[in-house]
Amino acid sequence: MCCLLLGACPDTLPPSLKLWRATEALREGGRVLRVLRGISLGELTLSAQTAPAKEYQVKAVFLFNFAQFVEWPPAAFADDKSPLVIGILGDDPFGAYLDEVVRAERVGNRPMRVQRYQRVDEITTCHVLFISRSEESRLGQILASLKDRNILIVGDSDNFIQHASMVQLATSQGKVHLRINVNAARTANLTISSKLLRSAELVTGSK
Repeated sequence: MCCLLLGACPDTLPPSLKLWRATEALREGGRVLRVLRGISLGELTLSAQTAPAKEYQVKAVFLFNFAQFVEWPPAAFADDKSPLVIGILGDDPFGAYLDEVVRAERVGNRPMRVQRYQRVDEITTCHVLFISRSEESRLGQILASLKDRNILIVGDSDNFIQHASMVQLATSQGKVHLRINVNAARTANLTISSKLLRSAELVTGSK
């Protein structure tokens, strides 16, 4: 079983320290270069004792990384210093973890912010949107409402990528790994780094 982060197994660390060391392992020269030490950007191994909370700590780190490895068009921002917003639509499975991961972080000159939404019509400025499993029955309607927006749409429900969504955080055999619909991202005028694409399962269905 994989031991994560600087030689320490996650089950031996208290939750706050686990998250801190997970976040620190991402940084090198102020830029995120990898998700966890020795693990590819596209796949993370969970421990045998993984609980849902720990799974979503891992997924929070993925959301943080997307902000570093995706390029948005200038029109997606009000100005050169406006924040990059990570949004959550529906029930929030991350708790405070996602806020801790992005706290005081920047993408270039942009601070990072977390926003939470209960309805799709509340979404104004958003760059990475995680759609919760609580919204699965409305997924088609949500995606239609967000069509042509410059938003990287992410989810982890079982059939998420089959709906021509952009990124699925899929969990199987104790691992979280990426599935990316490159055509959907291209339609939204988003450029995903080849470093991320090389580590993902690519889906080419049209949006």
